[in-house]
Amino acid sequence: MRVTRAWPERASLVKGIAFAGTLACVGWAVAIADTGRLDWLFLVLALGAIGANLFDARTEAQRVSISGLALAAILVIAFFGPAWAFAVVVTAELIDWCITRYRPVSMLVNIFGGGAPMLVAGTVFEAVRPAEDGSVGFYLALALAAVLVLVLNLVLVAWLTSLLDGFPFLPTLAGASRTLVVSLAINVPLALAAAGLCLELGVGGSAFAAFTLIAFGYMANLVATARHRSRQYASLSWGVLSGLLRTLDVRDPRAARHAAAVAAFSRDIARASGMGREECELVHTAGLLHDIGHFALSDRVSERGRVLNDEDWTAIRRHPELGADMLRDLGLYGPVAEIVHAHHERIDGRGYPDRLSADRIPEAAKIIAVAEVYDTLTAHDTYRTPVSSFEALTELRRVSGTQLDGRYVEILAELLAGSDITYRHADAADFGRELDLERRINDAAAS
Repeated sequence: MRVTRAWPERASLVKGIAFAGTLACVGWAVAIADTGRLDWLFLVLALGAIGANLFDARTEAQRVSISGLALAAILVIAFFGPAWAFAVVVTAELIDWCITRYRPVSMLVNIFGGGAPMLVAGTVFEAVRPAEDGSVGFYLALALAAVLVLVLNLVLVAWLTSLLDGFPFLPTLAGASRTLVVSLAINVPLALAAAGLCLELGVGGSAFAAFTLIAFGYMANLVATARHRSRQYASLSWGVLSGLLRTLDVRDPRAARHAAAVAAFSRDIARASGMGREECELVHTAGLLHDIGHFALSDRVSERGRVLNDEDWTAIRRHPELGADMLRDLGLYGPVAEIVHAHHERIDGRGYPDRLSADRIPEAAKIIAVAEVYDTLTAHDTYRTPVSSFEALTELRRVSGTQLDGRYVEILAELLAGSDITYRHADAADFGRELDLERRINDAAAS
């Protein structure tokens, strides 16, 4: 566990603690160091530790990360003692700091938080290890040392970061320890396997293990970087879409609320029809963005009280195509673009823009069509006098089989039967809540 960001609050206190702790550890290491134990194996493990640490996977949003440095240092404990494991950690952290130049207080925390556990765990290992390397007792002692390294590292870094943040220690420790079990389950067996490899194959096996550590760190770094860039791209794309809809809402004050209402109704219809989670999410997203093509229309078509001419209606009928083109240009939204393109098609083939009929219309577009007509009839901010939920359903049933898909009309009717007036008249639908921007960005980054 390593700190990769720092905070100005209480930095002087933490810097002093980490510096004093590091000096004490240096004195301890010098007192117990045994230079007679060093050989080529140590050099290979040290280089592996340094390389793994340099490729440590991290992003700007992460405060801590786990690297192959600890694993390599545990092997140094097994064959060369705690003092040299501490030296490897210090050297790796200093080289990393010289290259990346992150905050000095974070560097001190990393040295103390990573080095002190090596000395403690290594001393315990030296006290309980049997005389014969490779015996059952040897591996049990090394497993204990590995556990101590990971646990003490977690406790020390959590304590120091809680001081930096000004947060209580125990909640900070609890939050940081959520991945500890997984880390132990992975790293302890790896340490034992790598130790066995070193014993069986010597320097050659160690070189392979070191190269594997570096390669793993490098690949993990590539994955972390790709996810970070994906998150940035998703943030930009959704930021643009959100901005367009909110700008549209200034021109037409019902736009954002209507988009949120259609998205909520569409998601609920999709879920009740038996669609899976991903399909429901797709329907919800398309519902949220179904009218984004209106942004490309002139202001006159959004003005209340204006009588629209044939040219205006021709322009309005283009908004599904315009919206779909905008979504395709932003990327990541291919399936959504197809649904938006078809949400004004009709079952009888008399819709627009492509006069699709029945089975040629995407199911999600049929759902959105039902939700949009219902909200337009019942909401109080539309251009027409709102009607009751019962009257709206009567109208929806009247056009079932011609304009709308009757199956989804009846599913909506079932949903409304058990709902209160707030749900039936979605006047309070909130665009920001339905958008849930942070979740969408995180989902895009993780996919």
